[in-house]
Amino acid sequence: MSGTNTHIKEELLSRIAEGDGKAFTQLLEEYSGLLYSFVVRHTGNRELAEEIVQDIFTQIWQTRESLAEIRNFRTYLYVISRNRIVNEIKKAARERKKHKEWMESVYAAPEEDRSATEQQYSLIDAAINRLPPQQLKVWTLNRREGFTYQQIAASMNISRETVKTYLQHANTSITKYIAGHLEI
Repeated sequence: MSGTNTHIKEELLSRIAEGDGKAFTQLLEEYSGLLYSFVVRHTGNRELAEEIVQDIFTQIWQTRESLAEIRNFRTYLYVISRNRIVNEIKKAARERKKHKEWMESVYAAPEEDRSATEQQYSLIDAAINRLPPQQLKVWTLNRREGFTYQQIAASMNISRETVKTYLQHANTSITKYIAGHLEI
């Protein structure tokens, strides 16, 4: 990268650090496509890549004060994305392992254990069905249909943060209901 180009990038990052939204939009336009390609190549999942790119740029905006200190933004961006990709891969591996262990336990369980499992599912279904309509819709789209926060936000015409809040409240409500109805 030429010295002039480096100076321009440093100036752009300084403007963003001061809260310049137009400068941030310029940075987003310049790097989001590159970052998206990088993430898709490593995850193989377009929806996940979109979510990761959006989260990374949201994080960058939220911590923009530190941007003025960055000398090589492209490297900084790839380090952040690499860390996020590794975390997502680890998370997926943990979920696959949990699912496999659960499946093995269900099929290996004696009949009375299967009955207890069915009762637990009924309890979970009851907790889910008690959710307020908006929370129920958001929870169902995310947990059962596999929609991303962004997809849910777009389909329901609400913000991504509202989707996140609804899911948090729904999960809390489900957990409290189950905890209050468990037979010990």
